[in-house]
Amino acid sequence: MSFEELEHTADVLMRVRGADLAELFAEAGRAMFHVMYGPPCEDKGVERRIEIEAENLESLLIDYLSELLFVTEVENTVFCTFDVDLRGGTRLSAVLRGGEPFDPPARHSAGALIKGISYFGLEIVKEEEGYVVEIIFDI
Repeated sequence: MSFEELEHTADVLMRVRGADLAELFAEAGRAMFHVMYGPPCEDKGVERRIEIEAENLESLLIDYLSELLFVTEVENTVFCTFDVDLRGGTRLSAVLRGGEPFDPPARHSAGALIKGISYFGLEIVKEEEGYVVEIIFDI
């Protein structure tokens, strides 16, 4: 559905919405990559698959975003889309698509380095039209 940046004193606070939980997680990935790299990337046909299991939904979201941080840093690659499949509320598999090489001086200078994702105030909320979560990215 969408994401938007909210006012925050030191870090980056994003409000993310999704019609269902899978879309919420996919949008959270897009929001994080938007913070890190600026405008959307080009899909170069690279795919990566990740699988994660956690104790609860909020921990699963943190672990998922942390894994995205790890993969993009290790592979020096920007991903564009995130196809997420949730099972049982504590298991996730996702296909990351993109493959654009990280290019700070030319293409990706608008972003900010994210060091981690905060648990502070993290709560996935069911609303009438879907789900919403506010995520603090530590920069």
